[in-house]
Amino acid sequence: MNPQPHFDRSHTDDLAAFIAAGPSPYHAVASAAERLEKAGFRQVSETEPWNAEAGGKYVLRGGAIIAWYVPEGAGPATPFRIVGAHTDSTNLRVKPRPDSGSFGWRQIAVEIYGGALLNTWLDRDLGLSGRLALRDGSTPLVHIDRPLLRVPQLAVHLDRGVNESGLKLDKQRHMQPVWGLGEVDEGALMAFLAEETGVAAADIVGWDLMTHDVQPPAYLGRDREFLAAARLDNLLSVHAGTAALASVAGEALPYIPVLAAFDHEETGSESDTGAGGPLLGNVLERSVFARGGGYEDRARAFAGTVCVSADTGHAVHPNYAEKHDPTHRPMPNGGPILKVNVSQRYATDGAGRGIFAAACERAGVPWQSFVSNNAMPCGTTIGPITAARHGITTVDVGVPILSMHSARELCGADDPHLLAGALKAFLEG
Repeated sequence: MNPQPHFDRSHTDDLAAFIAAGPSPYHAVASAAERLEKAGFRQVSETEPWNAEAGGKYVLRGGAIIAWYVPEGAGPATPFRIVGAHTDSTNLRVKPRPDSGSFGWRQIAVEIYGGALLNTWLDRDLGLSGRLALRDGSTPLVHIDRPLLRVPQLAVHLDRGVNESGLKLDKQRHMQPVWGLGEVDEGALMAFLAEETGVAAADIVGWDLMTHDVQPPAYLGRDREFLAAARLDNLLSVHAGTAALASVAGEALPYIPVLAAFDHEETGSESDTGAGGPLLGNVLERSVFARGGGYEDRARAFAGTVCVSADTGHAVHPNYAEKHDPTHRPMPNGGPILKVNVSQRYATDGAGRGIFAAACERAGVPWQSFVSNNAMPCGTTIGPITAARHGITTVDVGVPILSMHSARELCGADDPHLLAGALKAFLEG
C-alpha cells in the first residue's frame, strides 16, 4: 500500500525545483527574478533614475534581490510590508589559490563559510557553483551539478576510538576535497571551469565559488510527510517570500509589498549585499522619492512599515529533547513558528507577534511559538539588524527544521506552503 500525501504538493514540488536550481546565492536570486518576471516584475538599475510608475520592480546586486510592487494610487508616504530572508547557506568555499594537493592527490583549497556542521560534508558527492569575474566586468554563473569533489573521512580502522571519543576535524587539514590524481597543477581548476562555461581561462580574474551536495531534494517518511534537501536554511523562506509577493501583484493594497533577500547572513550580514548594509534602506527611500516624496514622507512611510524576517528555526529533536525549552517544542507540519528572545536575538515583540498571528488567522494557517532553552545560546537572524538599522517594526518567524547547518536538512512537507500562505496574508495587510 502506498499512502497518499495529505498535503498540497505543488508548492513543495516547486520549492524542491527552486533549491536544485539555486546552489549559490547568485543562482537563487536569478531564479527568484525569473519567477517575478513571469508575474510582471521588471528589473531596474541602481545607476539609472527611477520613475513613479505603478507595478512590480526589482533590484539585483550580487547574491541579493530587493523586489517590490507599487499599487495604483500609492502615495509617497505609503508604508511597506517587507518579507526579509537570506540567500546564503553554510558550505565550503574555494580559496584564491585553489589548486593544491599532496601524496599524489589533487585537491581544491577551500575555506569554511559560516557555522557549517563539518561532519555532514564528509563523503558526499559535491558539485561546484557560484560565479566567475572576467576582465570585461561580466560575471557568468557556474553550475557544475555532478560529482566533482569529495572530502574523504578517515577509515575507522585508522581511528579506532572515533565512535567513543567523537570525531574531531581540523578545518584546515581535514576539510580539503579531492578531485583527481597527479601533481599539483597550478591553474587547473580555472582551466576546467573555463572549458565548462565557454570562456577563456586568461579572462578569469576572480571568482566566488562554493561546493554543494549534488543529491537532489526528496520526500521522506512513511507518508512522505518530510522534505530532505540542502539549503532549506534559507532558500525555503526566499521561495515562500517570492511566491507570496508574486501572488499579491496586481491587487489593490494598502501597503507596498516588498521581498528583501540578502546575502551573507551566515557570516554576520556585514556587506553591501547583507542586511547590515544600506541596500534595503536605499531601495525603500528611492521608492519614496520616485513617487514625489521627501524626508517627511520617508519618515512617515518607515514608521508604518512592518518587516517579517523569515528564517528557519529548530523543530524539537526527538533524540535531544533536553536541548529545547520544555514548554516550546515546535513540530514539523504544525505551521510557521514565531521566534521570541528577550535579549533581542530575535526582534519579535508583542505587537509584532499580534500582526503575524492575525495574518496566520486570515490565511487559515496554524502557527507555533519558539524560544530557546535558557541554558542554551540563542542564534539570530536579519530581524534585529533590520529593526535597528531602519527603525521599523520587525517580527521573526520561520519553518521548524532538523539538522540546521547540515549539508542536508529536514522539514515538514506541509510547512513551506503554510509559510507562503501566511506571508501572502501579511503582505495583503
